[in-house]
Amino acid sequence: MHILLVEDDAEMSKVLARTLEKRGYSVTACFDGVSALRHINDETCDLILLDLNLPQLDGLHILQRTRTRGIATPVIILTARGAVGDKVAGLNSGADDYLAKPFDLEELDARIRALLRRNGKDGAAMDPNCGQLRYRRDSDVFYHRADPLELSPREHALLKMLIARPGHAVKKEKLLKVVFPGDEEVHLEAVEVLVYRIRKKLIDTGTEIITLRGVGYLLRAHSTA
Repeated sequence: MHILLVEDDAEMSKVLARTLEKRGYSVTACFDGVSALRHINDETCDLILLDLNLPQLDGLHILQRTRTRGIATPVIILTARGAVGDKVAGLNSGADDYLAKPFDLEELDARIRALLRRNGKDGAAMDPNCGQLRYRRDSDVFYHRADPLELSPREHALLKMLIARPGHAVKKEKLLKVVFPGDEEVHLEAVEVLVYRIRKKLIDTGTEIITLRGVGYLLRAHSTA
């Protein structure tokens, strides 16, 4: 399941993203309202965690514009505004749930899973696989048959994005943001280098990374595998 995390507090965003990824979710983080709206319009996420106090465009406006455009992606508001009036305003604007800060991470995880189930998605999905490549959520390790696949941290992050939705393209720009978070000096060529390295490690796994020019990359099983 792919979660869009919209939180302007960099430290909190980092902690939340790390916690959610350990629980098997794929996470894209953004830190302001404009970039959040751009990601939401792509409609590639399964759920949105949305802070209200954001630079450029606040959370309520994002929510209202999202629902006006007919985008029905589930939204959980995460905010320090805990008053009843704020909660009502968020729910009336189209939020599916509301969690006031500070909150317990276990409760957040439970609410995410409940909301995904209500929307026909299994919040306790099976470990993803493609060809003979397996990703185990509990250990956060890739396996080729019974053997762990040796990957650098960035190779691991990129491959985890691709195996989350085998057969679906992931934009190069999106991979760059996930694998090199907050690093404005890194260019798209860095993603190409990582893909080249991963491809060599996927030989004999029955799995390959396909380049879709102008779109991005997708992971798929060999047709003969």
